[in-house]
Amino acid sequence: MTPTLDQLHEHRTAVETPLFSGLPGDIDVSFEFFPPKTEKMEAQLWDAVQQLKVLGPQFVSVTYGAGGSTRERTHATVSRIIKEAHLPAAAHLTCVGASKAEIREVAEQYWEAGVRHIVALRGDAGEPGAPFTPHPEGYAGAAELVKGLKEIADFDISVAAYPETHPDADCPQSCIDHLKRKLDAGASRAITQFFFSAETFFRYRDALAASGIDKLVIPGILPVTNVAQARKFAGACGAIIPDWMDGLFEGLDEKPAARQLVAATVAAELCRRLYAGGVRNFHFYTLNRPDLAYAICHMLGKRPVAEAAAVKQGEAA
Repeated sequence: MTPTLDQLHEHRTAVETPLFSGLPGDIDVSFEFFPPKTEKMEAQLWDAVQQLKVLGPQFVSVTYGAGGSTRERTHATVSRIIKEAHLPAAAHLTCVGASKAEIREVAEQYWEAGVRHIVALRGDAGEPGAPFTPHPEGYAGAAELVKGLKEIADFDISVAAYPETHPDADCPQSCIDHLKRKLDAGASRAITQFFFSAETFFRYRDALAASGIDKLVIPGILPVTNVAQARKFAGACGAIIPDWMDGLFEGLDEKPAARQLVAATVAAELCRRLYAGGVRNFHFYTLNRPDLAYAICHMLGKRPVAEAAAVKQGEAA
């Protein structure tokens, strides 16, 4: 009987080179954390920082709550990472509920604390679905915020990108045009919201190139262990969770170890496909849990800095 296309694909899969065979680890990575609310959460965060520090990240970032609700905790976390972990740390900063004068004060405090990298975001209102309303004396959006920050100090600035289009955008092209305005205002790079299909990123990359955007756009990777939580995140940023992912996690609500294995497998395969398409920079949304990000980096060939240096030295000898 003549095999179908699906059968041919499955037969080829049986004999293909393993996805993660022989990867040289020629990637750059960064990690996102959120500021802790309790001493226990602070200990968990610091453990995550220490575990991922050995991979030599390009930077780590710390989020900023809706309406600046974590302002002090974000500042304290970023400062500690810089002073004690000696890592380049980026602080998130949003426009929500703040005047230009207040944002200047926060930015100047960051600069004084040694922060040289800011992730500049418009931010969302505190309540899901509520429209963004600029502060009467504030910035109208992220492009204005980027421009304002560059006038305060020579910050290295990252901004957000949306491969599946921001919910507030009226069409994909207007979303891309807005990203271009943010980059033209002085941002060095963009970090995407999470997505679950490599093709989604590649199509987006082509669309950016067609619009004349040539600055680095780093894919944001979210290893999913809680589908309900991921669905909530996705609703806020316009990402699509495919049906097949729901199926993979079905029946694992009470099996955390199995969920971890499935999550690592799904995210690692996505990263491998991105790598095959030329991607060499990855940004991981860790949710302050380091194990999955570390495992995925390991599968992509990324090793602790000291270990990698020793291997190179041995090869040179």
